[in-house]
Amino acid sequence: MLGDEARMLLGFLPNSTPSSSQVKAAYKKKAWETHPDRFPISEKSIAESNFKLISEAYACLQSGAYSTRGSYSRVVRTGVPRTQGGSKNTALIRIPFLLIVLGTVALGGSSATRAYRRQKEAYPSHNPFLP
Repeated sequence: MLGDEARMLLGFLPNSTPSSSQVKAAYKKKAWETHPDRFPISEKSIAESNFKLISEAYACLQSGAYSTRGSYSRVVRTGVPRTQGGSKNTALIRIPFLLIVLGTVALGGSSATRAYRRQKEAYPSHNPFLP
């Protein structure tokens, strides 16, 4: 979506530069006016499309992924939320997880070994065909 189109949908002038709080306030107002639940069933599909346009305009202006010249910019999202600029310390997350997995495997392996030894002591012959 173009920046000018997004600004006009939210009620700003095409060449204006609204702040983040102004964009948020305009979005809340427009979302309240165009929310599909406020319309009868016969007008719901039109209201849904208008609401989606308003939501897209808000996301466009909040992310800054728009251009005033008519070309699209692209925002790459990783899907990992980063609080306060992000954390590059993934080892603090990976190490405890790795210890849990290794501990489970080690304990499971020792339990299997003990069970095998008990079975061997109880039944000395490993040939199942012998009495």
